[in-house]
Amino acid sequence: MIALSLKVNAARSSLAVTWDDGVVSHLPVPVLRAHSRAAVQVRADLYGPAGTFDDVTLTGAEPIGAYAVRLVFSDGHDRGIYPWSYLRTIAEAQL
Repeated sequence: MIALSLKVNAARSSLAVTWDDGVVSHLPVPVLRAHSRAAVQVRADLYGPAGTFDDVTLTGAEPIGAYAVRLVFSDGHDRGIYPWSYLRTIAEAQL
């Protein structure tokens, strides 16, 4: 899967991804933040307690080559790289 476009809603609370197969996924920012594969988040998931991210918004998105995006969150977290295949997996889990 390849993302053709990314669009953050006006409230910065969700990310819309248009995929190369025509599917559009709407991903809530708290879900994206909770699924970060950055070491800090992975450690929190393993050893708890996992935080909640209900008030977190998306402040930026930077392409990483042609395979991923780095998302920047309002809580200062900016180390999460989300490959397209991982974003699609998160999106499908929301259905």
